[in-house]
Amino acid sequence: MTRPDNTGANRLSLLARAGELLSAPGANERTLERLATLLVTGFARWCAIDVLDEDGSIRRAAAAPDRGQAVDHGAPHGTAVVMRTGEPDANGDFMCVPLMARDQPWGAITLLAGDRPFGPDDVDVAAELARRAAAAIETARLVRSLAGSEERYRMLFEASPLPMWLYDSQTFQFLAVNDAAVRHYGYTRQEFLAMTIKDIRPPEDVESVLASIQSSGGPGSPMPGTWRHRKKDGTIIDVEITAGRLTFEGRAAAVVLAHDVTERLRLEERLSQAEKMEAIGRLAGGVAHDFNNLLTVISGYTEILLSRPETTGGEQLREIAHAAEQAAALTRQLLAFSRRQVLHPVTLELNDIVAGMEPMVRRIIGDDVNVGVRMAPDLPAVEADRAQIERVILNLAANARDAMPHGGRLTIETAAVELDEDYVASRGEGTPGANVLLAVSDTGVGMSDEVQRHLFEPFFTTKAPGAGTGLGLATVFGVVKQSGGSIYVYSEEGRGTTFKIYFPAAAGIAEPAPVADAAAELGSETVMLVEDDESVRNLVRTMLETKGYRVLAAAGADEAEQLCTADNCPVDLLLTDVVMPEVNGRVLAERLAQRSPSLRILFMSGYSDEAVYRHGEISPNASFIEKPFTDRTLARKVREVLDA
Repeated sequence: MTRPDNTGANRLSLLARAGELLSAPGANERTLERLATLLVTGFARWCAIDVLDEDGSIRRAAAAPDRGQAVDHGAPHGTAVVMRTGEPDANGDFMCVPLMARDQPWGAITLLAGDRPFGPDDVDVAAELARRAAAAIETARLVRSLAGSEERYRMLFEASPLPMWLYDSQTFQFLAVNDAAVRHYGYTRQEFLAMTIKDIRPPEDVESVLASIQSSGGPGSPMPGTWRHRKKDGTIIDVEITAGRLTFEGRAAAVVLAHDVTERLRLEERLSQAEKMEAIGRLAGGVAHDFNNLLTVISGYTEILLSRPETTGGEQLREIAHAAEQAAALTRQLLAFSRRQVLHPVTLELNDIVAGMEPMVRRIIGDDVNVGVRMAPDLPAVEADRAQIERVILNLAANARDAMPHGGRLTIETAAVELDEDYVASRGEGTPGANVLLAVSDTGVGMSDEVQRHLFEPFFTTKAPGAGTGLGLATVFGVVKQSGGSIYVYSEEGRGTTFKIYFPAAAGIAEPAPVADAAAELGSETVMLVEDDESVRNLVRTMLETKGYRVLAAAGADEAEQLCTADNCPVDLLLTDVVMPEVNGRVLAERLAQRSPSLRILFMSGYSDEAVYRHGEISPNASFIEKPFTDRTLARKVREVLDA
């Protein structure tokens, strides 16, 4: 049996394969057995599918890997219970999901977890599979019923909650439509009967539809497919079609069952896009972490050399330092996109930031662009990193400037808004309830749908080579997401662009802007330095010793503990990397703190939020310095921790 692998890619593949299986013609209990087998080859270690028979009894229709697993339908968490509640029941290793179609129970899928417990995403996938299986069961029973008497057929045809119609196999003329088709497509019954099936297709799709009908054996082919339909109001929808052949009033006809899957396909596309962005983010974050170690060494030694009066080649060294600063800024943008940068969130007023940024925005935007700022009064506070929100505003303003090469208007707005659950669900992201809106609009050239699909990917740019890094909007995306917000883009070619960012409202009162730190100070305390990268370790040791500190340097936790034992641990401060082989910095800090309760601790890393705070490597309240850092930044932080 294949080991369950519930990654995002596997879940998408599972949904696709299950969709093909359940939409196949002639779906029956054998189909449910194949579905159960599919689920235990990539999702669970055991699966049972129970169905509700027409007499009201619950029957085991399929099980994998065998039928010997005893499950009491009436037991707590069992099939009968979830069918009655209509809600999934999951407790980590066990999950039971009802087969629901239009609020009617058709049975349940019971799953036992493999090597890892089920999570919320697994429950969502199982619920979607159950919904599709319920629809397939309902459709299969409906198709079987259609083979009965004409009277029964008419009753089911009219009562079907899904659009159905019959059309002439020769002329493609509609012969009959049910009430669901009239409601969903917007045409009256008389209008339908005056049309052919070609009239509900976009004109550009008609030729391919006719070719498909011919290649599949004529009208009513049981081969399922997804097609585009056009409603009376012009709306284009995606529809899954299931068809069959019959004789209607003495002529050859086809019966069609249409299921609108527009929303499902849209959500699947958003899931795929989100997983792609997450994968790119992991790659970008890892590269930035390794690069930060190199930059720490380059910028650190350059600063040390520049501080020595006897050093020659000062101009060249300053160029090296400037290049290192630019490279560090690039890695910060990569970390921002990947949501791995260290944020320092405080409760703040968005209006204060916008007002403070307005003069700078006017300077960078140019004289040919009119800047308008509209701030709603009495906004709720938000919790975010002040510097990063300023970066978001500057990046969006710079993006707007590039979109208006011949001038235009830039508008920055704030507002208090309330997002309801339906709105958030339709967008696939965001936080319901009170939010604060930051909107940045321009009257520039706008963007095509294709550009919008790639807009937040790192290094994607529509500018000429050398005109930009392609990281500006990727940085905006990362900062907003890491701050718990959501971002939407509205744009049309030739009609400008609007970025709307929603930050959840905070419960507290805004804190005042921070005052600049005092200059770095010297010290004479003993510092235990633990860093597995030798070049970084040597650099930091040199930085600290030039400030007067006594430094005990170690490459890892074991060596640090040995040094501490040999020296009776007279250490004032532990300065340690967070992510190290074998024993991480947090565990080492806990061990040394047991020996010396008064020990001060400062963590450092090229990783940050996701790998450090969010993954529990250190507490969000712990003292932390992000690589790369300069001589002065390190000295100031060390002094701050020692004096706290």
